[in-house]
Amino acid sequence: MTLQKKVLQNLDIPYSYELAKRMEQYRSHPTLGYRPAGSKAEFETGEMLKTEMEKIGLSEVTKDAVTVDGWEFHKAALSYTNAAGETVSVELGAYQTTFVTDGPKEFSMMYLGKGTETDYQGKDVRDKLVLVEINQRDEWWINYPVYQAHLKGAVALIAVQSGGYGEIDDEALNAQDIAGPEDAPAFSISRKDAAGLLELLRDQEEITVTFDAESRVTRNCTTYNIVGRIPGKHPDRMVLLSAHYDSYFDGFQDDNTAVALMFGIAKALRDSGFQPNNTIVICAMASEEWGVVDSNFDWSTGAYEQIFTAHPEWVGKVIADLNFELPALAHGTRARIRSCYEYVSFLEEYLADLPNLTIAYPEETAVTSPIETWSDDFSMAIAGVPSMVNDFTGGSFMETHYHSQFDNDEFYDEQVYRLHHELFALLILALDETAVVPLQFSPVVQRIRKGLEQCREICYRADVAGQLGEKKRVLLEKIEELETLSDRALRRCREEYEAVEEYNRNYKQLLRDGKYDEAEGLFRQTRPLEQKLLARFKQEQDAFVQIDWYGNVLYPHEICSANLRLLGGAVRNLKEQRLSSALRKLYQVDNNAYAFNFDEEVYRHFTDYVFHQPKDRLKWGYGRLPEHENLYGTVKQLLQKEKKLETLTGSGMKEMDYREEITSLEHACSKLVVSLMNIVQQMEKSVTEIFEL
Repeated sequence: MTLQKKVLQNLDIPYSYELAKRMEQYRSHPTLGYRPAGSKAEFETGEMLKTEMEKIGLSEVTKDAVTVDGWEFHKAALSYTNAAGETVSVELGAYQTTFVTDGPKEFSMMYLGKGTETDYQGKDVRDKLVLVEINQRDEWWINYPVYQAHLKGAVALIAVQSGGYGEIDDEALNAQDIAGPEDAPAFSISRKDAAGLLELLRDQEEITVTFDAESRVTRNCTTYNIVGRIPGKHPDRMVLLSAHYDSYFDGFQDDNTAVALMFGIAKALRDSGFQPNNTIVICAMASEEWGVVDSNFDWSTGAYEQIFTAHPEWVGKVIADLNFELPALAHGTRARIRSCYEYVSFLEEYLADLPNLTIAYPEETAVTSPIETWSDDFSMAIAGVPSMVNDFTGGSFMETHYHSQFDNDEFYDEQVYRLHHELFALLILALDETAVVPLQFSPVVQRIRKGLEQCREICYRADVAGQLGEKKRVLLEKIEELETLSDRALRRCREEYEAVEEYNRNYKQLLRDGKYDEAEGLFRQTRPLEQKLLARFKQEQDAFVQIDWYGNVLYPHEICSANLRLLGGAVRNLKEQRLSSALRKLYQVDNNAYAFNFDEEVYRHFTDYVFHQPKDRLKWGYGRLPEHENLYGTVKQLLQKEKKLETLTGSGMKEMDYREEITSLEHACSKLVVSLMNIVQQMEKSVTEIFEL
């Protein structure tokens, strides 16, 4: 029997399911669950997982201490008297903030619409609870209305999801990372429970409620990532499996089933007698959902600390991180492996050679790229560890069940879960038969090349030409030089990958022929090449990987050229007296979409905290956002003129004077032109160094 068949036969899906369910017993809140960062419930879960690793035969099981900001959420109970004179009791969810009533306490409550600046006009909310409606998927994140309420003097904000998340049921509570300060308290309420309060608040501006809450954030706590190993012949060459064990609510899908999948695969590898060439590392991560106060990058904290502080020496030794998220439900019509660009070729070849696996989707498994910021694989990748994750962003689950008390086993799909066990167990075997990390860098160069096409297009746009002036010729020359370099880099990448494939084919054949001494000789011979490739991967992350204000992974010239296109288009629209079109473009520049909804102090806080905090507060986002273009004042002026136009409707006035705003936006364009020239020049230098041209 082949090793593949032995491993597949030893996969015990009921074991994984039972372990996922067992994790639910540890909870901070007695009825809702929650295993947040640094909490007692998270600690107890980690202790159980450590014992389980030892039980299934993993070696060198350790608890790696990492520092995070911690949160304990024990209760949030609200009661009030309805119109019929009956007492109504409501259970609330919470966000990572501090608010302790020390027993039931009476508060006045007011309804503030969506909690924007205009909603507070003429309202005094000092020392009161405010109830607002939010849609975090289609509008703004929770931190904006929460901080707005805090600045207005409210004791706490209670948010009801009007859409975007928790859509499965009107009783659904939703939880997300707060991305704001701990002293601006926030809680969540279901649509069903909010309806009773809103009914009373329709007839009166304020009502009296009783609130009993205990939610505490403590900075700089110690938590633990739990690590076990299957030792390999080459202890310094590792394949890492990772998933997180903190959760909102019961966290069955997110991420109990992922942790249990790792254990299930590790158990099957052990039970099949697998003796790996490389050490297989199983890491149950703490503090993924949230782990740092008042940061735009407050999730994936445990993973960031694991690779940047607990084990930075893993960089250059771990050839792949296989991360897992929500693997026991169907996401769309096919399973997908979301990978860093460099692993795409290998994974496509791997999928093409697979035996028949469990049929769980109507379409075949595919590879997609690049990785995204929403899971722990991004923290690993920017540190220099090539990473991938089972893709979990398709389908409706994220809008319906995700981060609610309805994340439970009612949505469990055993066939999908089995397929993910099979798919990644066999991937570990395939990686174990490589002598050289199979990284193909061509897609990175192709993305650079594609971004340059956008830059070239900018040079010929009439609405940007005025700001380019004499710089147009210089910029076009720089673009052409980088295109030429990219073409040379592309040829080199393809030639190198052909050599890597040849080494790996030979190594695999030697292993299968039982020529272990020759295989070991080939392995030793290729160490310098592998180290060069892993070092290049890290260089690429530092040179090219940036993110926008919404967490999307982009390259620096893409962000800059997109902003130039938007600003130039807005200038053109204003000259054409098309104010609404101009505003729609300006809202897409950086985080200016929020500029018109909240006080300037709110806007500035959530802009400045991205740039003016130390690395240990910004984690994986440190230095990855480009220079910000602050359009707050310009947008506000344009909105005032829009209101004036509305009042003048029918007066015969057709034009408005936008010269001041046009001048301001043209100045912003000129700055971006200089930035783009510098970016292209720096990328030329990086391509030359990274690809040794």
